[in-house]
Amino acid sequence: MCGRFAITLPTDAMAQLFDGVLSNDLPEADNFNVCPTQDIAAVTSEDGARRIRPMRWGFVPHWYKTPTDGPLLINARAETIAEKPAFRAACRTRRCLVPATGFYEWTRLEDGTRLPWFFYDPSGAPLVFAGIWQAWEQQGQTLTTCAIVSTAAGPTMSEVHHREPVTLTEKDWGKWLGEQGKGAALLMGAAPEDRIKRHRVSRAVNSNKAAGPELIEEI
Repeated sequence: MCGRFAITLPTDAMAQLFDGVLSNDLPEADNFNVCPTQDIAAVTSEDGARRIRPMRWGFVPHWYKTPTDGPLLINARAETIAEKPAFRAACRTRRCLVPATGFYEWTRLEDGTRLPWFFYDPSGAPLVFAGIWQAWEQQGQTLTTCAIVSTAAGPTMSEVHHREPVTLTEKDWGKWLGEQGKGAALLMGAAPEDRIKRHRVSRAVNSNKAAGPELIEEI
């Protein structure tokens, strides 16, 4: 699962990394506590070009009358994404990449205390999540929304949580975006153990109002 993450990659670095054109209305580059319903930067491929554009994190199916008309869909399970009515069309034709510095997950003690962990690439490179997106419009209101694809946790993640976001290597970005034909379903497994590392971070991040680089520092 992925319910909170950090992104510190400058927008010009995003443009270079993904060879994409930047939208003018992207959110601020440094956000150490990205929460659902916030705008994030996502990469799409349309008409032969990549575009880095803002999207609301929280997929809104086309039949919702309002953005809060049903459950908040921040993740889409890889095992059922091609079958679920909310996701199946997007899985076929509207895929995106979501860059992140890392993401958070929690363990819970017997007394209910939640202990946060930060997961990241030990090489220092950004993680790139597989995502899907949806343009939603009702009664004159328009939103471009997205969900991050999740899969069964690999060895590094499973000690903390049973799900993890699908992370893609650079060689697979084009395939996920539909630039290299079909076969994207083969990409939706857990990350290799050497590509994900974790450390404990302050419980300050338990609040969705917390901010600042200290949130991802090891304690």
